[in-house]
Amino acid sequence: MTLQLPVYLDNNATTPCDQRVVAAMLPYFTEVFGNAASRSHPFGWAAEEAVDYAREQVARLIGAAPREIVFTSGATEAVNLAIKGVYDMYAGKGHHIITAVTEHKAVLDTCKRLEKSGASITWLPVDKEGQIDLSALEAAITPQTILISIMYANNETGVIQPIRAISDIARKHGVLLMSDATQATGKIPVDVNTDGIDLLTLSAHKMYGPKGVGALYVRGRSPRVKLTAQIDGGGHERGMRSGTLNVPGIVGLGKAAELCMEEMANDAQRLALMRDRLQATLLQLEQSYVNGSTAHRLPHTCNLSFKYVEGEALMMGFNKTIALSTGSACTSASMEPSYVLKAMGLTDDLARASLRFGLGRFTTDEQVDYVIRTITDTVNQLRSSSPIWEMYKDGIDLDTIA
Repeated sequence: MTLQLPVYLDNNATTPCDQRVVAAMLPYFTEVFGNAASRSHPFGWAAEEAVDYAREQVARLIGAAPREIVFTSGATEAVNLAIKGVYDMYAGKGHHIITAVTEHKAVLDTCKRLEKSGASITWLPVDKEGQIDLSALEAAITPQTILISIMYANNETGVIQPIRAISDIARKHGVLLMSDATQATGKIPVDVNTDGIDLLTLSAHKMYGPKGVGALYVRGRSPRVKLTAQIDGGGHERGMRSGTLNVPGIVGLGKAAELCMEEMANDAQRLALMRDRLQATLLQLEQSYVNGSTAHRLPHTCNLSFKYVEGEALMMGFNKTIALSTGSACTSASMEPSYVLKAMGLTDDLARASLRFGLGRFTTDEQVDYVIRTITDTVNQLRSSSPIWEMYKDGIDLDTIA
């Protein structure tokens, strides 16, 4: 079989929509096209039935009750609804929120917006493994704390946080726990009851579903979580999120969740083996490092840095044939180092020379072999013409040079 280029290993950014998901969605564009809120005729009934079934499928994936699932346009909207909704609803109790510096921008920017409105935000640091300190978390809680927001797994490193232990602390102090589980859901077992999560966000396009649809889990009992709606107009989704439901997208999210339930274990085992082979081979390159915990990590993700390689040149060496992410925010003039990697203690140069490998359901061994060869050749070629690499090989300790 001929290898088709480019090879896609950026599944943390988005995943291709599974053909089985597409097939499930298609009838709801043209045949079953009713508005799910139209309850006076069969077209609306059929659409509502499809939404209800998808709600059950999503709920099963995370161990929730169907009525606890609120459909949104994606994880970013779900995050905004969760954090702002809690902040508004529980304002009488307090205005303090705890989160981590390595959260997705959806969480960070939402918290920064609330900070301008009077919220008090504690930004927890992480260690070199990318995990928060549980004692620091507990010490940060005050009588004014209303929410802890810690992501389940990081989008750049795949590092998994100790959610169960975080939940124990939150419950002990009567504080709600939200987790952005966008990267974890569908990749590893996530159960809101076992994990003790009160609010959870997810997105279809991270688990082989369509873009533009996601969900927010809102705990219905023990405790019952209440939110102030952030979008008004019709009272859809039990008054939490108004707007005509994206029926085809919701059907796709439901089907994607069902497939993940069925195939998650096998996918994780296969992808972890490929990921570990890719990682082990690339680490044979001198001065190459894994970023983040290898013991607590998503099975399909690894983040590697290659010291003494210029980051932008590294990407330019293969970006026409391999789709990868540096984990950095790129501008037209420069590459800003990843704030996640910097928070873990990496220097700007090492953070810029990092690559995030995100394998997926459709990744093949042949593709991994190609990536290994190409990255190895690119790193070696760049170093062969680098005066900094030559100085390192001559025994000069570059870390001591200002």
